[in-house]
Amino acid sequence: MRLLSVLWRRALILGLGFFTVWLIVFVIFRFTDHRLPWMLAVGVTYGIGAYVILPWAIRLGLRILKRKHVPQYTSAGDGLPGDPVNVALIGTQSQLRAAFAALGWAEAEPLGLGSSWRMIRAFVLNQPYPTAPFSTLYLFGRGQDIGFQKAIGNSPRKRHHVRFWSLGLTEAETTLGTPGFWHNDSRPSKDERALWVGAVTRDTGLSLTWLSFQITHATDSDTNAERDLLISVLRARQLIGEVQSYNESQELPARRVNHYVFDGDVSVAELSG
Repeated sequence: MRLLSVLWRRALILGLGFFTVWLIVFVIFRFTDHRLPWMLAVGVTYGIGAYVILPWAIRLGLRILKRKHVPQYTSAGDGLPGDPVNVALIGTQSQLRAAFAALGWAEAEPLGLGSSWRMIRAFVLNQPYPTAPFSTLYLFGRGQDIGFQKAIGNSPRKRHHVRFWSLGLTEAETTLGTPGFWHNDSRPSKDERALWVGAVTRDTGLSLTWLSFQITHATDSDTNAERDLLISVLRARQLIGEVQSYNESQELPARRVNHYVFDGDVSVAELSG
């Protein structure tokens, strides 16, 4: 019975894949090709396929597969894994902002039409954009609360960057070690001491997301090195207290992020001040 269920789900996924290709190639492109110049038709088809149809198909496919695992990574808008979570800081929002301002990291602008256009223009022309927006990744059922970045070589194509999601310390302690920890969508107040669960990575250039083929930054695969770099500069400036590292074989203490988040080490520290 279980084998039949697996085969049925795989058949549905295969059918969904064929339907998606048929919809993009034989419906969307054929429709646009009859009404627009060929190059424009290709561009419109790509935009609809990569940003509407394929993300919809991926989300539907994940529901068919019944993916209900405790997340080890953030997730993108199409439901696929995003950046791994590898750092957690404890303090208020003002402490967090002050710490990164002291490092010379700029806070990312909210993602919108205007900031997206400025980002595209800066990326194509290789012009500085210190407060460039981040694409939205999801954790705790919501997009990131705040993000910081520092350009590498004054280029918008390469940068150190980190996204943070806030979680009240009481909620973190209450739900620690349970799947409910990951489904908590409540935000603490701006003045409240919070657990800032973060994903720090390094952008290295231009890339396409797999399956949906959306244009995005390429990310260096060694996220441990980027985590260690961030922690080292925070510690060198005495912006954090004692740092504790936990791996997947250990249970993190209360008021910390659960060990499920990543299959490597998670660095945890209190913000100073």
